[in-house]
Amino acid sequence: MTIGQVARKAGLRASAIRFYEKAGLIPRPGRSGGQRRYDDLILDRLALVEFAKKCGFTLDEIRRLFGGFRDSAPLSERVQDLAVRKVQELDDIVRGIQIMKTALSRAERCRCMDLAECGRKLRSGASRL
Repeated sequence: MTIGQVARKAGLRASAIRFYEKAGLIPRPGRSGGQRRYDDLILDRLALVEFAKKCGFTLDEIRRLFGGFRDSAPLSERVQDLAVRKVQELDDIVRGIQIMKTALSRAERCRCMDLAECGRKLRSGASRL
């Protein structure tokens, strides 16, 4: 298949496919008459790249999914390993967001007249600003 055919079947732009190739997420295809030529397996690989992106994986994490494990590791083991790490990362982000929301709620109730008063209340651990 040409890059245009792959793009249509995968629902991507040809530029995205070239980017994935340059980023090492998909293998460099053979060429015929100066054009890239792909086999049908590229569609499976692109589907996995797009799924990984939807899960929030970085390009580096996706590269590891394809090549960062011992050769005998089944794909499911690779996906599960990265998924566990990503869920932990998301849990950490959620905790950080909750801390920010709590602080912002506290700031919304601020009645301090000046910076000195606000700073004193924050240092003393007062529950209200």
